[in-house]
Amino acid sequence: MNFLSKLQSFLRRLLPGLDVLALLTWAILLFKYWVTGQLKLLIHPNYFWLVFVTSIILFLLAGLKTWQVIKNISRKNTNIANFESVQHITLFPPGWSSGLLIVTAITGLVIPPTIFNSQMALQRGISESLPITQTQTQTFRTTVKPEERSLIEWIRTLNAYPEPDAYKGQKAKVTGFVVHSPILPNNYIFLSRFIITCCAVDAYPVGLPLKLEGDRSAYPPDTWLEVEALMMTETLKIDTQTMKENPTEKRQLVLEATSIKTIPTPDSPYGY
Repeated sequence: MNFLSKLQSFLRRLLPGLDVLALLTWAILLFKYWVTGQLKLLIHPNYFWLVFVTSIILFLLAGLKTWQVIKNISRKNTNIANFESVQHITLFPPGWSSGLLIVTAITGLVIPPTIFNSQMALQRGISESLPITQTQTQTFRTTVKPEERSLIEWIRTLNAYPEPDAYKGQKAKVTGFVVHSPILPNNYIFLSRFIITCCAVDAYPVGLPLKLEGDRSAYPPDTWLEVEALMMTETLKIDTQTMKENPTEKRQLVLEATSIKTIPTPDSPYGY
């Protein structure tokens, strides 16, 4: 019984240390995301500063908590009751909340964030329109040549004036990753990119069909391509919102490839 009491006392004395470790690991995790540039895979750039400030605050709180723990330990009259009195009320047994936070932060430090792939794009549905949270294009910038528009800028342009025939014959030079749709002909792929409006949870895939000269097997899913193409219209039986076949055909803007080059995955693979 005496041994169990001592063990219980020892574990309770460790609780303030777990709180410190939880604060410190999360501060390190957020700071690491900011320093390494991995935040671009998780949130919109508008919120980078918030993550940085939060990491600094957590570092300060960890330092303050450490000072309080050391101060309590240095007191000769410190006892178990003192430690119990400073514990906040939680839904979990003492130490579990901090332990869960520590495990989560360590997992984030060990496992880097990954880029969304073509399978995720198929699940969410590749669209030729922007989500309602995105700023819509209101006017055309006539000074920008069609071949200087990015894939996402083409999508914004289509949102402003969704008439495919208006763009026939225009040149395009865009980059994106390959998506194979099972209901598109074998000489078609989707060239797609994800848009982040807030964080990776709401990432929204957009893209355009790309017509190839040959079979799409030469371009595996998730391959990043830089494509030079001419804009054309085709009538396809596909709903880009559901990625299912339509009973009626729909005229769509299509990229007709004139040059295709495989490129490495960009450092900033998402659009904003």
